[in-house]
Amino acid sequence: MSTPAPLTLPVLGTHVTPQALNAYLEATPPVDEVAVHERVASLATRSIKRESKLHALELAVRMTDLTTLEGKDTPGKVRQLASKARRPDPTDPSIPPVAALCIYPAMVPVAAEALRGSGVAVAAVATYFPSGQAPLEVKLADTRAALAAGADEIDMVIDRGAFLAGDYMKVYEEIVAVREACGSAHLKVILETGELVTFDNVRKASMLAMAAGADFIKTSTGKVGPAATRPVTLVMLEAIRDFAELTGIGVGMKPAGGIRTAKDAIRYLVLVYETLGTAWMTPDRFRFGASSLLNDLLMQIRWVRTGAYQSPDYFTKD
Repeated sequence: MSTPAPLTLPVLGTHVTPQALNAYLEATPPVDEVAVHERVASLATRSIKRESKLHALELAVRMTDLTTLEGKDTPGKVRQLASKARRPDPTDPSIPPVAALCIYPAMVPVAAEALRGSGVAVAAVATYFPSGQAPLEVKLADTRAALAAGADEIDMVIDRGAFLAGDYMKVYEEIVAVREACGSAHLKVILETGELVTFDNVRKASMLAMAAGADFIKTSTGKVGPAATRPVTLVMLEAIRDFAELTGIGVGMKPAGGIRTAKDAIRYLVLVYETLGTAWMTPDRFRFGASSLLNDLLMQIRWVRTGAYQSPDYFTKD
């Protein structure tokens, strides 16, 4: 296996060595867990006006990576979701399309054809999702095949076993290699925070992934519990803030798994705004990975506009 070329970033210098990487990670400050939970609880009490709520709901739609990652996925289901991604509410053309359709690599050709010309990206969960337990050559082949089939974005998983064993260089080099394979395609790096156990590990993995070239850092595969939580998301957002201050590089954030209601989505948006500011209030820098969230967003938009709830049966089941 060839060693990937070292990534050049201001924070790590010209050539990245295990010693330089360890020094960089050791400089990551520990997380005050009590403060994280208090901050999340405090921000959860924020209320927003009716006009701002409608804007937030529509923004959340535009930030959604509509997702299906099941062994029983079929071309028909992917085409149906692609149609919904393009036009979330067929009766209301004012509802914006979602950011992306997130699928397994085998379904990329179907999604790419169905979404052609829509502006909705095709995101593929490559690199031996969800475990990441495969040789680098397999991960790179998976990535290249997805891109060749039409994927615009790659959601890769890190090797959590290597990270927890302290082999940070292996994790770093694999992300660098996948980043290089992606070319101009966006790379989202999934930490699988439910398996990292501590906030300190989440923060360290976030800093490592960003140094290796991630365009986004992502909480979870949705296959391990707990998936996305607001405390974990806050830890990652603060890492993004610190990395931006250190390097001038703005990295995106994607909480994924378990986000089902519009109320919860708005609470995430408050976290983003209060931690990173308006520059991150865009699909280019923040996404929701979700399957059932979109319907609740559509129901809440209808309620804000009309004062009446639409029956859940009105919208297609994902």
